[in-house]
Amino acid sequence: MTTGIMLAGIVLIFAAILIIILALATGPNEQTGVNRSMAVLEALTSAPKEMKKELDAPFADRVLLPLLASAQGLGRRLTPADANERIHTKLELAGNPGGWTADRVSAGKVVGFFAALLVSLVLSLAMGLSFLPTLGFVVLASVAGYMAPNLYLYQKAYDRSAQLQKALPDAIDLLTISVESGLGFDAAVAQVARNTDGPLADEFARMLQEMQIGRGRTDALRSMADRTNLPDLRAFVSAMVQADAFGIPVGQVLRVQSSEIRVKRRQWAEEMAQKVPVKILVPLIFCILPCLFIAVLGPAGISIMDSFTGTVK
Repeated sequence: MTTGIMLAGIVLIFAAILIIILALATGPNEQTGVNRSMAVLEALTSAPKEMKKELDAPFADRVLLPLLASAQGLGRRLTPADANERIHTKLELAGNPGGWTADRVSAGKVVGFFAALLVSLVLSLAMGLSFLPTLGFVVLASVAGYMAPNLYLYQKAYDRSAQLQKALPDAIDLLTISVESGLGFDAAVAQVARNTDGPLADEFARMLQEMQIGRGRTDALRSMADRTNLPDLRAFVSAMVQADAFGIPVGQVLRVQSSEIRVKRRQWAEEMAQKVPVKILVPLIFCILPCLFIAVLGPAGISIMDSFTGTVK
């Protein structure tokens, strides 16, 4: 009994000594909360650039881009299979705005839907609307947010079509002068692309690039017509394709096209002038005439009221 107690005491003493030694050996290397924070800061400041790139990345790369990628995946699942082709067509008609792709348009629809939903819900709660007006406002705002990218592309395509319509007569005149002065059609197109600005010059430059990589002139012209929704440009491309197919002199075709486009431009200007009286009728009735009646008939009306009330001044 006494021997067992002595052995147990010796074991406990040795165990205590071992614990003290381990504590002394590891004590200086252990760090308190402040020391640990300082060590983390020192590690961050002394870490190589490759390890700090993830933390030094801007907020857009760390947060917005992953959200956009998630929205793109959701947009692909929500859109039909042929939606990308329609979006590509809209992008071509809009002139391929910088940074816009089919996936980003789909993601923009999703982001616009949820952003409009959240904003409209907050506004409805702030204004204290009842359930039905809140529901209608939220639904309309969400649909508008979902359709916002399509509306933007439609407006861009409309503006681009107007610029093409405005620049086409001058471009055809320059083509005609260049061809009649001895240049070939390709050289004349290059002359127009260099000396003019706008979407039409970009389309001519793109057509030349397609021809330089081996595409035929007819295919390049038809591709240019497919990238626009302008009837006059499509008619010009059709005439040039037929002239190339039947061997008609290009200068003669360009001269006819130039005269026709000038006539169409004058007719378009006359049409716009004829629409002015109809368009000005609404502001004339609701804005101009009431002010005129107040200024002209107001004093007479006051005099008549004074006469009936018997208070003549």
